[in-house]
Amino acid sequence: MKIEGACHCGYLSFEAEVDPDDTSICHCTDCQTLSGSPFRVSVPTERQDFRLMSGEPAIYVKIGDSGARRVQAFCPQCGTPIYSTALDDHAARLNLRVGAIRQRDRLVPRRQIWAHSAQRWLSAIAGLRSFEKEGAD
Repeated sequence: MKIEGACHCGYLSFEAEVDPDDTSICHCTDCQTLSGSPFRVSVPTERQDFRLMSGEPAIYVKIGDSGARRVQAFCPQCGTPIYSTALDDHAARLNLRVGAIRQRDRLVPRRQIWAHSAQRWLSAIAGLRSFEKEGAD
């Protein structure tokens, strides 16, 4: 599936080919902290199937629980996360952040990883009152 994406401010934009069936949710504490959310949704793409159309991402290298160093690429202007990848493996796939992809409604997660770190209250959100917009009652 061909996708297009961009950061919030529009400085970074990209195109890629992805397999929607590879979309996953990660509950690791690093993803929680780096996304500012209780989990992160990603879809992988091969490096040769990713094209940066505008801008140049800022890079932060984190060290995971396994000791592996992971590149975190994000917009230097607005901070939108774009992808992560292995630092030392130039053939490694890019894990695109679904929130920055225009077709995100078609990228339905098929699995969850690091579930032991999932916030316990996530299973209860389906029962919460819901509003179409903020401030609506």
